[in-house]
Amino acid sequence: MIKFICYPKCTTCQKAKKWLDDNRIEYELRDIKHDNPSLDELTEWYSKSGLPLKRFFNTSGLLYKSLDLKNKLSEMSEDEMLKLLATDGMLVKRPLLIGDDFVLVGFKEVEWKDNI
Repeated sequence: MIKFICYPKCTTCQKAKKWLDDNRIEYELRDIKHDNPSLDELTEWYSKSGLPLKRFFNTSGLLYKSLDLKNKLSEMSEDEMLKLLATDGMLVKRPLLIGDDFVLVGFKEVEWKDNI
């Protein structure tokens, strides 16, 4: 079962959910604010994704900005970044779509079509 990890109030997440529903793709919905990804999950998803770890950060979020992560991430190790992401779901870019052989970060319809 595909995991759809989102923040229901986020308009991009709403568009992604509509796309999944319109395309009749079954998924397990998880609210990232109430059920934050664990360090183990984030580590697994990061390694499976092939993406730079910085792509997992919600750079437009208030928490990201208040912690001044734009200037701090470059000085942090991957382990430190993963531990930080695991502290609060609002730091994590969303939506996340997790399948057996893919991890998609953010909603790009073309990318989702190509990978699901």
